[in-house]
Amino acid sequence: MKRYLKYVKPYLYAFILGPIMMITEVVGEVLLPAFMADIINVGAANQDIGYIVQKGLMMVVTAFIMMAGGVGGAWFASKAAISFGADLRRDVFKKVQTFSFANIDQFSTGSLVTRLTNDITQIQNVVMMCLRMALRSPGMLIGAIIMAFTMNKELAMILLVILPILMLTIVLVLRVAFPRFTILQKKLDALNSNIQEVLTSVRVIKSFVREEYEMDRFEASNRDLKESGLSAFKIVIMQMPIMTFFMNVTTLLVVWFGGKQILVGSMQVGDLTAFTTYITQVLMSLMMVAMIFLNLSRAIASAKRINEVLDAEVDLNDDTAQFPERKVQEGKIEFQNVSFRYYKNSEEKVLDNISFSIEPGQTVGIIGSTGCGKTTLVSMIPRLYDVDEGRVLVDGIDVKDYSLKNLRDGVGMVLQKNVLFSGTIMENLQWGDENAADDEVYAAARDAQADPFVRNMTEGYETELGQGGVNVSGGQKQRLCIARALLKKPRILILDDSTSAVDTATESRIRESFATTLKETTKLIIAQRITSVMDADRIVVLDEGKIVGCGRHSELMEGCSAYREIYDSQMKEEVLA
Repeated sequence: MKRYLKYVKPYLYAFILGPIMMITEVVGEVLLPAFMADIINVGAANQDIGYIVQKGLMMVVTAFIMMAGGVGGAWFASKAAISFGADLRRDVFKKVQTFSFANIDQFSTGSLVTRLTNDITQIQNVVMMCLRMALRSPGMLIGAIIMAFTMNKELAMILLVILPILMLTIVLVLRVAFPRFTILQKKLDALNSNIQEVLTSVRVIKSFVREEYEMDRFEASNRDLKESGLSAFKIVIMQMPIMTFFMNVTTLLVVWFGGKQILVGSMQVGDLTAFTTYITQVLMSLMMVAMIFLNLSRAIASAKRINEVLDAEVDLNDDTAQFPERKVQEGKIEFQNVSFRYYKNSEEKVLDNISFSIEPGQTVGIIGSTGCGKTTLVSMIPRLYDVDEGRVLVDGIDVKDYSLKNLRDGVGMVLQKNVLFSGTIMENLQWGDENAADDEVYAAARDAQADPFVRNMTEGYETELGQGGVNVSGGQKQRLCIARALLKKPRILILDDSTSAVDTATESRIRESFATTLKETTKLIIAQRITSVMDADRIVVLDEGKIVGCGRHSELMEGCSAYREIYDSQMKEEVLA
C-alpha cells in the first residue's frame, strides 16, 4: 500500500481535516445522551424549567456544531477521495499507454476498462468511507463504552458478552466475502468485454442476423455476474440482520436489568435512557466498522488488480537506448537475420531469418499469402514488436537504441485496420501534426485523394465523425488515414494494405502523388493486389515467414515461382471479370 501514499501527499490537508472535523460529531453524540439524562433526572424531576431550557440550548448548540463538523468533514473527505481516485486513474491510464501489444493481450481490453473504472471507483469509495468513519466509528465506540461504564458498570458488563460474538461474526464474514469479491470483479471483466465487442461489431451482427446469438451470449455473461454478485452480497445481507438481532437482544437485556434497578432505586430513569442510547451507539459503531472492513476487503481485491497493471513489465521500452536523442533522418532500413515468434515458448516462427535492406527514398512492395508475416515484418520498424533474433536498423542504428518517441515520430504507419476517432475530420487529420496549418492539412488530403469527397460533405473538414468513423465508407476511411500519416511528414511511410477498399484509378493517383511529394521518404507498401506494387523499386515476396523472392517485377517474373503464381492468378481473375 506504500505506493498509494503518493496520491495522499498532495491532498494531505484534506486527509487530515476530514477525520478531525468528523470527530466533532463523535463528541456531540457522546454528550447529547448525557444532556438528555440531566434533563430527565434533574429538570423534569424537580420541574426546573430554567434548567431544562439551559440544557436544551446546550443540546441545540451541540447539534449545530455537529452539523458544521459533519458537513466540513464530508467535504474534505470527498475532495480527498475523489482527487485520490482521479490521480490514480491518470497514472493507470498513463501506464496502459506504455503497453505493448503483448501487454494489452495479457489483460484484454474489457479487463483494462473495468480496472480503470469500477476497480478505481471501489478504492475511491473506501477512501471516502474511511475518512468519514475511520475515526468517527472507533471514537463513538470508545466514547460510548466509557460513558456506559461510567454510568453503570453492572449493566455495561452485558457488552463484554455481546462484543466478542459480534467481532467473531465480522471476522467470519470478511473471510468468506474477500474471495467472492475477487471473482465478482473477474465476472465484471467478462461482461465488459462482451459489451464492448458487441457494440463495436454491431453492423456485422445485424448483417448476419446474429442478434439472438449475441443476446444469449450476453445473457450468459450477465447471469454469471448476477450469480457472483448475489454470492458476494448475500454475505453482506446476512451480516445486517445478525448485527441487528444482537443489537435488539442487547437493548432488551439493558432495559430488563435496568428496569429492575430503577424499581429498587439504584438507577434513575434518565440514566437508563442515556445508557440505552450509549449501548445503541456501541453496536451501531460496530456495524459501521464492519461495513468499513467489508468494503475494504472489496477494495483490496480491486487494489490487487490495479497493482497488476502498475506492476506489469512493459517489454517495449527505451530504458537501454544508446541514442535516445537521435531522430530518424534518412529513412534507410536494414533487416539482419530477423526471426520472431508471437509466443516465446513456441517453436513455430512467424518470421524466420529475414535479411534485406532498403535505401532512403526507395519504394518497396511486400507481397505474399495471407498470414505469411507481412504486417509483423513492418511492425518491427517502429517497434510495435521486438525481434527475437537478429536486428532491425534504421539509418544504421538498431531501433532499440532510439527512444520510442523519436523512432515512431519518424515512421508514419497506416495500419491494416483503419481507425478514426470521434471528432471532426480536421481533428482526426491533425493527429499527424497537431500544429499543422489548414493549408497543410488540405495538401495532405489532396495527396491521399481525400479532399474531393471531404469538401462534398455539408460541413467539409468540420464534419463530425462517429466513433471509429462509422459515417464514412471503407475507402474514404482509408484515404483519411493515409492523409493523416502524410501530414506527419515521416522519413519512413508504411502502408499496410491501406488501399484495398479504394478503386484502382484512385489508387493509381495516390501512387502518383507519392512519387512527386514523397521523393525522399522511404515507402513500404504491403498489398494483396500485385498491381499495387508492380512499379516499386523492389518487391519482397514472403511465404510462411521467409523471403522467397526479392527484386523488381520483371526479375521476379523470371526467377520467383511464388510471385509468378500470384501474378498469374490475379491476372486470370481480371480477365474473367
